[in-house]
Amino acid sequence: MNIKKYFIFFFLFWTMFQINNLYAVEKNYYQDILNDWYKIFPDQNRNAAGPKFFKYILNKDITFKDFEEYNKLYCAVSGSLISPNSSPDFVYLKEDVADKKICGKYYKCCIPCSCDLMKYAKTKKMKHKFSDIEKEFYVLTINNPCGKKDFPYQVNRNYFCNGNQLDKSQVSVVEDKLVIGYLHESRPCQNTDIDYINEHQVTGKFCAFRNNTPLDELKSGMGDIFIKLAR
Repeated sequence: MNIKKYFIFFFLFWTMFQINNLYAVEKNYYQDILNDWYKIFPDQNRNAAGPKFFKYILNKDITFKDFEEYNKLYCAVSGSLISPNSSPDFVYLKEDVADKKICGKYYKCCIPCSCDLMKYAKTKKMKHKFSDIEKEFYVLTINNPCGKKDFPYQVNRNYFCNGNQLDKSQVSVVEDKLVIGYLHESRPCQNTDIDYINEHQVTGKFCAFRNNTPLDELKSGMGDIFIKLAR
């Protein structure tokens, strides 16, 4: 074998080794969550339990990219798992305190969840040190629900609350707001963004219909469960 052929053979071998190594270390984020399902939800009740997913992910020793990938796999409103490679909705939410809208991508289990999120949740900035970088990002939040007399019975209150206070050992809290999830690729909205969202078949037309429907008449998605928790 001459030197030229040797180097070609070596290059091909090295390339295949790197490809195989890449696949070997690639994470299966969805399977990780399934493996830890009983740790996250000891009683198997995941109703409106986006906060439990978020805290579980944030507690991991992971990169920011890992954090983003894990947060694509659950619905912050319903607590349902989402199939890998699902498409998100482009939504806007009011930023807590500031009088402006923040746009971003939201991974949902079903269409009504995007509507409920836009109406009843707000965004807030959060900072966290990951294994590779310290990052500030927008999270999805609702007010502390622990003092509610009509706290929805379908939701495990012990997952979120310690008395009337949020249980910080089980959920993430930013300035007394309960973090329910992560807003992907978030940024201040442009007027064109808001127009697009308002005119969209789902986030515009359908959400306008759903968000004007009386609570006792809602029959799709999580219905009144998340709304009672968040309003």
